[in-house]
Amino acid sequence: MEMKKQAPLFIYTYGYRLEESELCHLEMRSFFGKQSDSGLLMSETAVHPDRSPFMRERLELLYEGERLEDILEQVKQIELADSTFKVIFIKMSDLAPEDKIDFDDKRSIEREIGIYIEGEADVHNPDYTFGILNWGGRWYFGNYIKSKAVWLTQMKKPRSYSIALSTRVARAVANIAVPLPIGKTAIDPCCGIGTVLVEALSMGIDIVGRDINPFVIRGTLENLTHFDFKTDVVCGDIADITSHYDTAIVDMPYNHFSSTTPEAQLSLLRNARRIASKAVIITADPMDELIAGAGFTISDRCTTRKGSFIRQIIVCS
Repeated sequence: MEMKKQAPLFIYTYGYRLEESELCHLEMRSFFGKQSDSGLLMSETAVHPDRSPFMRERLELLYEGERLEDILEQVKQIELADSTFKVIFIKMSDLAPEDKIDFDDKRSIEREIGIYIEGEADVHNPDYTFGILNWGGRWYFGNYIKSKAVWLTQMKKPRSYSIALSTRVARAVANIAVPLPIGKTAIDPCCGIGTVLVEALSMGIDIVGRDINPFVIRGTLENLTHFDFKTDVVCGDIADITSHYDTAIVDMPYNHFSSTTPEAQLSLLRNARRIASKAVIITADPMDELIAGAGFTISDRCTTRKGSFIRQIIVCS
């Protein structure tokens, strides 16, 4: 079955809490070079919705039109032979409250589209899933994928501690650091218990870990083993690293939890600059001057909150 256009467009739907909005928008900019405040984003860039903790769905566009009738006419082209299909009306839209399409009408539209597709409908286990969306006064139809939120299974780790990044933040940080994983290498030189490593490895990112604390490294290895992930994790100082990576993800030690000095922080940043072309710095302390002093240029940033604990996430090159 040939239904894809030469250069397909994708529509993504998003959901996030208010305190996550900055982080979600930074992840959008990293993936797509732009952001959307509406919960809907269109792009030529293909990202599987399972990657983002904020993406809900992806629609790969096949047809569009001003009226629903335009879609009905176009879906007649679909020939599935013996394959089965399902049509899903995507809830997200920018319709005014008085124009909202109610539940019964959505089901009716799904059935009506199904009548025009040559194939057998199967709502439980279809071979193909299609989506229909109304956005900006137009109708869009295409191949539909719903996020499985696989990161939820990685929230419960054998080892954890209170100031570690949450799973959602760690997954977004991995995406911000390595939006296009193919051919890219990454390192987390202050990996702690491995929250970022777990999320990055679950998305196929080529990443290794390191931490100066041997007790922490034991927890990292236990967490990786629990989820059946494998990568090199070394106990050692960032100053000892001789390899070079495309990206470093540096979760800076926090002054109110450690005796880290500004001089030690600057040394850490300088070593990150030495071993990586790009860095994502996670810090609870003001760090712009130290980042500049290490030779980095800040290209993007956001803040994220965990209770009263506020972190900055700073993208540097």
